[in-house]
Amino acid sequence: MVYCRVSHCNKKDPELGDLIEIYRGAYNHWAVYVGDGYVVDFVETGGGGGSSSSSGSSGGRFLNLVGLSTRGKVRKEKLREVVNNDPWIVNNSLDAKCTPRKPHEIVSEARKLVGKKLPYNFITNNCEHFAKDLRYGTAVSEQVEEVERDGVAGAVAGLTKRFVIRNVLDAYKN
Repeated sequence: MVYCRVSHCNKKDPELGDLIEIYRGAYNHWAVYVGDGYVVDFVETGGGGGSSSSSGSSGGRFLNLVGLSTRGKVRKEKLREVVNNDPWIVNNSLDAKCTPRKPHEIVSEARKLVGKKLPYNFITNNCEHFAKDLRYGTAVSEQVEEVERDGVAGAVAGLTKRFVIRNVLDAYKN
């Protein structure tokens, strides 16, 4: 895995179809690299408005967290804008277990979905499900599986792990 911050990354650029995992604290956001500095991602928009994962109403986010569906939108944006100042990595870790689709197929499918409004559900249809479905043809979320497998104690441990990783990556950039 390549650890980077957009403004401090001296590693090679992501390749077409790579999955980008963005560390956001309590959860990680996922996107698919489609070339020329752009990614395609899937964000919750609450009742149907807005264009970013933070634009949904707090009521919509609460319903989403308890497993009820809200709305989401597929968007294409500059990787730099999606990442903002958060640390990120290229994470194709399921390549060892799943055969990825060809990069041009991943990118073509991702581009066809841009602008679509789809049901969004934190547990069954989130940004990680979306990105991994594009790359592998199977919608999985290891974040959700971790919580389901390990329960609340596991979720707390996972949050702690993400907090530590974020601090390490922040230290790495300096």
